[in-house]
Amino acid sequence: MLNNSQTVLTSTIAAIATPMGRGGVGVIRLSGPNSYQIALVLTGRQAFKPRFAHFCRFYDSDDTVIDEGLVLYFPAPHSFTGEDVIELQGHGGMILQQQLLTRVFELGANQAVAGEFSARAFDNDKLDLVQAEAIADAIDATSVAAAKSAMRSLTGEFSQKINALLEQLIQLRLYVEAAIDFPDEEGVDFLADEHIAKQLRQVCEQLNNVLATAKQGQLLRDGVSVVIAGRPNAGKSSLLNRLAGQERAIVTDIAGTTRDILQETIVLNGLTLNLTDTAGLRQTDDVVEQAGIERARQAITQADLLLMVYDAHREHEPLRLASELFGSLPNANSILMIANKIDLSDNHQNLPKQFSSQAQIYHPVYVSCKYGTGLEELVNQICDKVGFHPPENSLIARTRHLDALRRTQMALQEADEQLHLFHAGELVAESLRQAQISLNEITGEFTADDLLGKIFGSFCIGK
Repeated sequence: MLNNSQTVLTSTIAAIATPMGRGGVGVIRLSGPNSYQIALVLTGRQAFKPRFAHFCRFYDSDDTVIDEGLVLYFPAPHSFTGEDVIELQGHGGMILQQQLLTRVFELGANQAVAGEFSARAFDNDKLDLVQAEAIADAIDATSVAAAKSAMRSLTGEFSQKINALLEQLIQLRLYVEAAIDFPDEEGVDFLADEHIAKQLRQVCEQLNNVLATAKQGQLLRDGVSVVIAGRPNAGKSSLLNRLAGQERAIVTDIAGTTRDILQETIVLNGLTLNLTDTAGLRQTDDVVEQAGIERARQAITQADLLLMVYDAHREHEPLRLASELFGSLPNANSILMIANKIDLSDNHQNLPKQFSSQAQIYHPVYVSCKYGTGLEELVNQICDKVGFHPPENSLIARTRHLDALRRTQMALQEADEQLHLFHAGELVAESLRQAQISLNEITGEFTADDLLGKIFGSFCIGK
């Protein structure tokens, strides 16, 4: 048995690393100084060869067999966590995994909390914060594009971009600090020459490129919230069914068929849409329908993008209709007008339109939900509206990354202002320092403990 009097700097943790349920294989992962000894006692073996699959039986305290399977040993520091790691690969039954995990606890391991394996890898410099987050993003990916982007971030591509930007920023700080400390060196005014201004412009350009990449990465990871709204019988539910590729909503000719909101998550052109179909907006005495309309209005206020569907064969003034339905005309960037039922006209290009300068920025997309006409153009317009055009080498990003990059951008703008308007070297240096602090938050060089806890706490237990 283990020597309980042995003093260790960190505890040994264990958790089931595969989904609970019936399956061919169930994996239990251990990390910490006692992992190796626990595996020896559990199997009755004398030793394990690193990175070699050993077939073993797992024994209970009374020497009865709990299960049998493979044991893999990864010695520190060459493991995921940087500690001694053991993986027990047994059968995937819930009872067998729980029995095996219970025995591991009896031998001295503690239950891992959410994200603790990744947190230890971060603490031991096996990965930075961006890479740690990318693990969870890869697991939670809702599209192939998001999964590929998460893996690129996991392998360090995003971190490399941030670190390259940091290196430029540090070099600029060093030059500015030197200009402050030695203002009369050889009679040269360092703050007045073009070197600092040129370096600052280069850093800003590089930051803008990283920010653009991060914006695409956030859309890949989080998707967008899209609400379909309009009058009854405009074709809202038909549009949802067309986009979803299945009959998710009941469609009839009876006004008010949709009484409640209906949600569906779909992926179009790599973009995840969290679609919400709503009750038709109108005046009604039906109490149930009124409740559905109220929920519809709440959903509209929370949407990233509003799809206003209207009957193009009947409605000739969509801008006035939008004002009536929503109380005022929504911002053009947050609404996409969809002229449905063009199949009822011989030539939808001849349907009445408004050609004022205001109407041009609200120009509708013409579709027929009945026949699927115009759906490809609609998807393209949705991507344009939310600014989703990820490159092939896109990288996954989170809201906190964008926030840090925007704060970095603001600090650099302040530095530029202090340099050119006030010629204040100390203030330029301080703005650059704030920019570096914001950038450091992304990879975890500078971050608060409560932020780390929130990030790793969102992981699954076995990660």
